[in-house]
Amino acid sequence: MAKKLVIKVTAGADAPERCSQAFTVAAVAVASGVEVSLWLTGESSWFALPGRAAEFNLPHAAPLPDLIDSILAAGQITLCTQCAARREITEKDVLDGVRIAGAQVFVQEAMTDGTQALVY
Repeated sequence: MAKKLVIKVTAGADAPERCSQAFTVAAVAVASGVEVSLWLTGESSWFALPGRAAEFNLPHAAPLPDLIDSILAAGQITLCTQCAARREITEKDVLDGVRIAGAQVFVQEAMTDGTQALVY
């Protein structure tokens, strides 16, 4: 089993099932003791902002705010630098515990020995 899981979620409200799957897998991995790094890119970038996850609704899916809380409790959530800039999101705007970082950091994390990377 991989020691670390890096997940890049590219979907938001535009593809709710894919989006929910990414957050669910990340939360389950955290609960299973796996080190998790979840990357928000594209339309999922909006979920780095306070209150935005509460607007997301998908029947028969765990509430997105709960999944985010569980991921942040023992994992890392990162907002893509370029995605943040395109949406005029700054570090002062994001949820506590969310960092902003770029592709170099993503590649570094994904290429670390013992790491499995997934893209949703």
